[in-house]
Amino acid sequence: MITIWHNPRCSKSRQTLALLQERGDVTIRRYLKDAPTVAELKSVCALLGGTAIDMMRPKEAQFRELGLSKSDSDTALFEAMSTNPILIERPIVFIAAKAAIGRPPEAVLDIL
Repeated sequence: MITIWHNPRCSKSRQTLALLQERGDVTIRRYLKDAPTVAELKSVCALLGGTAIDMMRPKEAQFRELGLSKSDSDTALFEAMSTNPILIERPIVFIAAKAAIGRPPEAVLDIL
C-alpha cells in the first residue's frame, strides 16, 4: 500500500500524487489537518535515513517566526513539526518500510 503525506496546495505534492496514482491506489493523508505525532516523525526520519532538519522546510516563514535554527536539536525540530505541520517537507511517500520525499516527484519511484 502506498501512502502520501499530501498538501493539495503544493504543486510538487500534486505532481507526486498523480505519478503515484498512475501506479495504483494511494492512501492520502492531509498532514496539515491530521498532523503527525512526534513518534511518527521520528519513525519517518529513520525511514528517510536523515535528520529532522532534512525533512523540514527551513525557508517557510513559520520556521523563522518560531525562532528555529538548522542547528536546533532533532527533539526541538520534531516538536515544532508536530505542532506546526506546515514545516514538514512535502510530499512524503511511504510504501512498506520505505519512505521518500517527492522533491522532485520522480524521487519517490526509487521506493516503489
